[in-house]
Amino acid sequence: MSDAAVKGTGSGMPPTRKLDFEVGPKLGHRARIGAVVLASDETLEHEFRLVLQALDGVALYHARIENDPHITPETLRAMEARIADTARLLLPQSPMDVIAYGCTSASVVIGPERISDRLAEAEPTAKFTNPATAAVTAMRALGARRIALITPYGEAVNAFFGGFFESEGFEIAAFGSFLEEDDGLVASISPDSMVKAALDMGKAEDVDAVFVSCTNLQLFEKAAEIERALGKPVSSSNHALIWHSLRLGRIDDKLPQFGRLYEI
Repeated sequence: MSDAAVKGTGSGMPPTRKLDFEVGPKLGHRARIGAVVLASDETLEHEFRLVLQALDGVALYHARIENDPHITPETLRAMEARIADTARLLLPQSPMDVIAYGCTSASVVIGPERISDRLAEAEPTAKFTNPATAAVTAMRALGARRIALITPYGEAVNAFFGGFFESEGFEIAAFGSFLEEDDGLVASISPDSMVKAALDMGKAEDVDAVFVSCTNLQLFEKAAEIERALGKPVSSSNHALIWHSLRLGRIDDKLPQFGRLYEI
C-alpha cells in the first residue's frame, strides 16, 4: 500500500452527526423466555422457533450447557453443577420471565426441584420449568392418567422414569425405547420413525395419551398429525416444555395447529 493510500484512509469521514431515536417495546415485551440447552441438542431451539414465529412479543434467549453426549445417569448428574452458571449467561442486563432447562432425563435423574433450585441461583425472580415438570403438567391438563411412554435412552436411564411418573400419580401403560445412548444419533432419528413409534405404542385401549421423552427427538411437527390418526393426545419433551414456558409467561394464545395441548 502506498504512502498516499495510507494517508488517505479515513480522511474523507465527515463529523459524526448525532441521530434522534425513540424507545419502543423490546422483542420480548410480552414474555422473555430463557432456555438452557444441552451442548449436544440439535432440536429444541428449532422447535421453539416454530411456535414463536406464530406469536408476537415473545422472545427466546438460549445458553448452551456443557454435557457429555453419552447419556448415562452419571453424565446427567454431572450437569447439575453447571446449571446456574449457564443460566447467568442468558441475558444479564434483562431478567427472564421464564427459564426452561432443556433435558428430560437429567430432570428426572437429578430431580425437578433441584433443577429449579439451581436456576434460581441465577435468576430468583423467574419462573422455572423443565421437560419432566412440563410433561406432568401437560398430561394433567389433557386429562391423561395412563401413559404410553417412548424414550431413546438406555436401560440405566429408563429405570428412573417409572418411579418418577408413578410418584406424580400416573401409570405407564406402555413403554418403548430406541435404547440409544448417543445423543448425536438420537437427533437423527427420523420424524417418520417417531410417528410409527407413537402410533404403535399409543394404540392400546388402556392408553390415554402418548408422551415422547427427550428434547433431541423430532416430534413437534408431527404431534397434530399423530393425534388425528390415533384419536388421543400426543406430546413430547419439547412440545410440553414450550407450552408450559408460554403459560408460565402468561402467554395464553391458542395454537391448535400444534395439537390438543396448545388449545388449553
